Amino acid sequence: MNPYKPNKKVLITAALPYANGLLHVGHIAGAYLPSDIFARFLKLNSVDVKFICGSDDYGVAILLTAEKENKSPKEVAAYYNKLQQKAFEGLNIKFDIYGSTSQNPYHKKTAQHFFLTLYKKGFFEKKKTRQFYDEKSNMFLPDRYVKGTCGYCGAQNQNSDQCEQCGKVLDVDTLKNPVSVTTNTPAAIKETVHWFLDLSRFSSDVRNWLNSAVVRENTKKYVSGLLESGLVKRAMTRDLSWGVPVPLDDPDAKNKVLYVWFDAPIGYVSNTIQLFAEKEGNENLYTNWWKSKECDIFHFIGEDNTIFHTVVWIAMLKAEGTFSLPKGVIVNNFLNIQFPGEEEEKISKSRGKAIWINDYLENGGNPDSLRYYLTSIAPENARTVYKPDDLIQKHNSELADTLGNLVSRTVSFCHKYFEGKVPKTTAEKLNQVDKEFLDEKEKAFNEITLLYQKFSFRDALKRTMDFARYCNKYIDTKAPWATRKTDLEITGNTLSLALNGIKLIAVCLLPVIPASAEKILDTLGISSKEIRWSDAEKDLVKDTKLKPSTLLFEKM
Repeated sequence: MNPYKPNKKVLITAALPYANGLLHVGHIAGAYLPSDIFARFLKLNSVDVKFICGSDDYGVAILLTAEKENKSPKEVAAYYNKLQQKAFEGLNIKFDIYGSTSQNPYHKKTAQHFFLTLYKKGFFEKKKTRQFYDEKSNMFLPDRYVKGTCGYCGAQNQNSDQCEQCGKVLDVDTLKNPVSVTTNTPAAIKETVHWFLDLSRFSSDVRNWLNSAVVRENTKKYVSGLLESGLVKRAMTRDLSWGVPVPLDDPDAKNKVLYVWFDAPIGYVSNTIQLFAEKEGNENLYTNWWKSKECDIFHFIGEDNTIFHTVVWIAMLKAEGTFSLPKGVIVNNFLNIQFPGEEEEKISKSRGKAIWINDYLENGGNPDSLRYYLTSIAPENARTVYKPDDLIQKHNSELADTLGNLVSRTVSFCHKYFEGKVPKTTAEKLNQVDKEFLDEKEKAFNEITLLYQKFSFRDALKRTMDFARYCNKYIDTKAPWATRKTDLEITGNTLSLALNGIKLIAVCLLPVIPASAEKILDTLGISSKEIRWSDAEKDLVKDTKLKPSTLLFEKM
């Protein structure tokens, strides 16, 4: 992936989580932490950023939860929306708005207008189709109301619209052994009417977009494979009682709603509209972000949402005609989990195999420790594994020992030998070890910057911590506790260079562990509110007063 050079403005969206449950570590690692890191990095580079998210309240997933919890779908959506917001806030993931497709006063109008625009342009085909049906409850069974075996890869317990295992689109012909989720009886097949969008009409548009878009190589390969296989017609309506009503004066549209994957990405737009309506008093300002050449749009998603953002959404935008296409779609893979003494497996709510964010925070978990660990194992190009013992090990050895010790001893030496101030750098007493340190510092900053620009946040973190280890080694080599007895100017050089190295590390860690990085900067006498990415290279001012070193990370 080529390094990204920001536009004047950047709109970042993170996938809208279904408002039917809590968030776990896989959700955070997949879409929300990477997008927050990217937003923070751009803001440090003085880019005008808007960071948009919110819950996806409509569709089968919410209906099923409502039935299970004996609540209305609206109550379920509002309840989980609040819990999701609490989890995000606890992890310091800062959206400009966290909306709700069912509570947003602009969403229904925006989604219906979008649908009608495509309808009036002749992009929809109304046709009869065969759909799963529950004869016991007398209802059609879209999407998650049916489970079965994927006819392509043989994966069991798959939803009727897409196989999570192989990513293929499923229908009544390719889902084998279908069973109704509501009554646990074999699903029948019955005719109904729906409005279809022929995705094949947009094959060249998707291909052209893909060739210039900022995407990971595995995403490009996946979408290219879909294009080679041939895009198909896909129903954009559903027989459901909960959703955005199909806005057509047609008897066949009665009791039909927009398909959740037609409706959900429009939530990015309606949430942006709501943001400007509430913060600026002018809802039309959203066009400066969604319909401007001066703004780049990035979507951050998990791998299971790839087809909807790289094919369906691109087709919808091209058909509508007035919106900008996304500059990039950053897809991350799934995060598996492995508890002590157990095998690695997929995170599962039903089997209780998950680390829930709200529980982690309520039990006193350090937000930055989790942010650090999830970034260090980020599933950017392949699935990775969350191991609770591994989190503890990394916290203790990397955050507490490597980073915490580096800051503590350097600042303590300054308080002991230089009245708690930044020592002077005496250029004529810089030796070869010092010059090598300065070269490594410059090299590290350039490489870290490039990795952030290439969305390689995992490697950016690794390179930052490699430099932290280098700083510790530098101090060991220079031994300021010994040189202060013979030449205080040499000691001053060692500590001033080390302090500047710590400043660079802190700035480079601001996107990943913001609270801890801000504490380090505060210790160095720097306001994190005024810091910019380029400031990482600038030396601390001589005689700047340092605060006493405090314990950054308690051992777990």
